[in-house]
Amino acid sequence: MSSNNDPVVIPMIERISSDLPVMDTRDPETLTGEAVLSFHNISYGETVQSGFPFCKETCVIERLSNISGIMKPGLNAIMGPQDGSRSLLLDVLAARKDPRGLTGDILINGKPRPANFKCTSGYVPQNDMVMHTVSVRENVEFSAALRLPTSITRDEKRSRINEVLGLLHLDEESNVKPRSKELRKRTSIAMELVIEHPILFLDDPTTDLDLGTTTDVISVLKKMSMRGRTIIFSINQPPYFIFRCFDSLTLVASGKVMFHGPAQEALEYFTSAGYNYDSHLNPVDFFLDIINGGFSAILDTEEGGQKADKYKEISERQHQVTEKLAHMYAQSFLYRVMRIELDLLLGEQKAKRSSALEEITCVTPFWHQLWWITSRSFTSFQCFSWVIMIQAIFLVMLAVFVGTIFNFLQDDCSEVNRRVGLLFSLTVFQCIISMTPWELFVIYREHEHTSGYYKVASYFFGKLLAELLPRRLLPSIIFTAIVFSIAGIITDAKGFLTTLFTIMMLAYSASSLPLSIGAGRNPVAVPTLLMMIYFGLMLVSVNCVFLRGKFSSWSLLNMYVSFCPRHRQQGLVIKLIMFMGVPSMSFHELSVIPPLVTYLIENGHIPKFCVYPVAS
Repeated sequence: MSSNNDPVVIPMIERISSDLPVMDTRDPETLTGEAVLSFHNISYGETVQSGFPFCKETCVIERLSNISGIMKPGLNAIMGPQDGSRSLLLDVLAARKDPRGLTGDILINGKPRPANFKCTSGYVPQNDMVMHTVSVRENVEFSAALRLPTSITRDEKRSRINEVLGLLHLDEESNVKPRSKELRKRTSIAMELVIEHPILFLDDPTTDLDLGTTTDVISVLKKMSMRGRTIIFSINQPPYFIFRCFDSLTLVASGKVMFHGPAQEALEYFTSAGYNYDSHLNPVDFFLDIINGGFSAILDTEEGGQKADKYKEISERQHQVTEKLAHMYAQSFLYRVMRIELDLLLGEQKAKRSSALEEITCVTPFWHQLWWITSRSFTSFQCFSWVIMIQAIFLVMLAVFVGTIFNFLQDDCSEVNRRVGLLFSLTVFQCIISMTPWELFVIYREHEHTSGYYKVASYFFGKLLAELLPRRLLPSIIFTAIVFSIAGIITDAKGFLTTLFTIMMLAYSASSLPLSIGAGRNPVAVPTLLMMIYFGLMLVSVNCVFLRGKFSSWSLLNMYVSFCPRHRQQGLVIKLIMFMGVPSMSFHELSVIPPLVTYLIENGHIPKFCVYPVAS
């Protein structure tokens, strides 16, 4: 299995009018023809924990059981009841599930899947991941810019984008933001089609689409499959005219295969087994009725059921039907023919799955990814102009309120505590505005990163740069300037800039935390929750610095969770107080922060005569 970082290219062919396979000359490393995906005796188990914390019981539930099949270039449909089997099988074949629960072999042209298979194959999730704050064209351009190699010229990319938009009838809506579910679904499909991967996976691509749009999408996929692309998708009860477009059909239920073979032979397969078919019935409904044990597809030899609980009887009957259909398929002629073909593909290959399947490779350099991530972030901000305006009004009102509270500050030794309180208020403000909702970025990053859009480092620095200027730098400058002017703080430019620089460093540190958390594999709500917990402890530790000596040492352990170590933090506050215009301090004022006295004298921030005892 490949272990380098170079993208592994899966070869494909293009069909011409003579229907003869022609090699794709765009890839000089193409050595084989069509991309054929085969899976050999695969099973998948999920680990489930139950019970109380620290004493949970762990068990493995088998979700897929001994499934084999071949997916060739064409439309390969996966159908079945809504028990999760069809989507799970699709995700396993697309390497979108944890490989630790997988047993069996999945091959591409008789060879193990490349380490970066998720990046070299397309995948359209059921819940689309389209950025609704940018237009349809901008979403497709983002996918093409980051997933197509830089060797492809800008004109070629633009031509490919226009072609895909035209095929999906998105050209007239290319400048519209994808708000509706139907438009978002078509946009997500366009983002994958523009890359022209030889293998494309789609999880229920017709969900949320009307009949006309469904027909257009299936027609486009059919055209793509005729060019030698392997299209694998799950679908739920399609109409008959769509079913006729399928080249291959796989029926799964309860993690087992009921049928796998040419779609047009499925009806003959079940009727020859003794099932009665009504010519006025959609074959798809007929298949699902058989799998569900419906009354319209009962074998002539069926025995009368016993009286029992209704739901228990239905469950037991469905289990019996599933087992019977799986056994019937395993004994069929179709299965024996498929096994012969599978053995030829497998040959002497001994595929080994490893963590290498999790490797993410990108075809674009770091700076290219950084530019596009930052550019998209700035573009999405324009969609929230009214929100930014409301935030600006609230920011000014809050700054006026805080400045009014501290407007009695004077340039003497009696105002140390008030200045410390003002600094604390500025710190609280920076932490609060940093706890913005990061769920949107986490959701998009999970799909885009695993599909090879960008590296985690590019995502982190791109989002950080996009956050600094519009959402951190300007609000901090405005807030600090208003508070300083209203509070009556008299200082020079050096003092103001030093205070502002220190506050900005705090803001950047606070902004980097949710980005760091969101760059990992965390659930959606985890970044915000961890931010709230951390900032709460950090703000408490700031107070503990000034109250050192009034608490026991064990109660001040949270002082070490702040952004700065304790002594540096004290020195930081002292320097800020000096720059804010305090010429001298009394021992009475410094008594609430004893560690500052020695620090001030030893470092020459205040002369000794300014520290004098207060008469009892």
